[in-house]
Amino acid sequence: MIQEKKNGNIVAIITMFFIFAMISFVTNLAAPFGTIWKNQYEGANTLGMMGNMMNFLAYLFMGIPAGNMLVKIGYKKTALIAMAVGVLGLFTQYLSSLFGANLDVFTLGGFAIKLNFIIYLLGAFICGFCVCMLNTVVNPMLNLLGGGGNKGNQLIQTGGALNSLSGTLTPLFVGALIGTVTAQTAMTDVAPLLFIAMGVFASAFIIISFIAIPEPHLRKGNVEKEKFAHSPWHFRHTLLGVVGIFIYVGIEIGIPGTLNFYLADSSEKGAGLLVDGAAIGGAISAIYWLLMLVGRSASSAISGKISSRTQLIVVSATAICFVLIAIITPKEVTLSMPGYSVDKGFQMAQVPVSALFLVLCGLCTSVMWGGIFNLAVEGLGKYTAQASGIFMMMVVGGGVLPLVQQFISDAVGYMASYWLIIVLLAYLLFYGLVGCKNVNKDIPVE
Repeated sequence: MIQEKKNGNIVAIITMFFIFAMISFVTNLAAPFGTIWKNQYEGANTLGMMGNMMNFLAYLFMGIPAGNMLVKIGYKKTALIAMAVGVLGLFTQYLSSLFGANLDVFTLGGFAIKLNFIIYLLGAFICGFCVCMLNTVVNPMLNLLGGGGNKGNQLIQTGGALNSLSGTLTPLFVGALIGTVTAQTAMTDVAPLLFIAMGVFASAFIIISFIAIPEPHLRKGNVEKEKFAHSPWHFRHTLLGVVGIFIYVGIEIGIPGTLNFYLADSSEKGAGLLVDGAAIGGAISAIYWLLMLVGRSASSAISGKISSRTQLIVVSATAICFVLIAIITPKEVTLSMPGYSVDKGFQMAQVPVSALFLVLCGLCTSVMWGGIFNLAVEGLGKYTAQASGIFMMMVVGGGVLPLVQQFISDAVGYMASYWLIIVLLAYLLFYGLVGCKNVNKDIPVE
């Protein structure tokens, strides 16, 4: 019996690892898919980023309900519902390639918005519900399966590494499938990725259905919910941290998302890559996610000696320097970076030096979530669980802020839009220096 339970846990752990990777895979599909829609709408970056916006907008509606689902129906059922929703969202995105391309729905900014674009956005929104629920489930579930403590944390770190690896590979896969984006490039060209994702979700659904999952937080019977005299909103450092999470996710997504558009744009406005710009841009943007994996690994190794506050201050200041250099460096100044061509495979590509410094920001953004979260919940005690749900809602920043950045890039150019990123990074630097201090220690938290 014990051996069977152990084997079941191993299968569940491996499945959770796949789901951890799928969270990043599904989320990171939005930016490269955006190059397809951007080109179909004559280079409108704002419309190209709308899929990403819809994906993250779902967090605003699902953050707290997802946490409530864990209490009411448990981890297992929440995970099963999430995977079913994921299949529905991916299939809806696929439907955008089958019909609606010739039917105008309304006009926006001088562009006739087609029905197929609306269908795609609906699919992206549905996928957002999926990844929000999975994000809420997968971390505590891995901790439970590992028995908590160091083993549980080790499993979470391993899952996070796979999450970063998946984020690295996604732009490569999309770039390899679509190559150079033209007006004729459509969602049908990336359908294999959608079907692979649906297959993984379906397989995980079946596996999880037959596995027993610990449910320590499942509320059974008519247990009355405990009422607190205060809330996380009464703590200044938590309130500022909530804003920090909103800003951080916007930075994390906005830097590589806009870089991908910039490198894929062969016009005078873009980087000017004439051959397989979308594929090369995707490959170079993927290095950003690879460096996030490196940064997380390094942070895990030094976190026992260097505080979250110190790490946040250092990486925020460093990222500001990187982005500033990227902005002021002329695009005519180039260097060779690893890229991918549909015809020639992996090769060195000449790209603006700005791309290198934006990619290096992945080292900095990799540790920001953990740093902000740890500082924001310090001293919260019994209010920590409520704060976690609020933080999950604020992931919506990954949709709102990149959309604002694309609006700026449409108006004044790609590199100029990164001034927004500098302002956002300056806030995180302020939070690390001043805003993270708990000035509400008089509130009882036991």
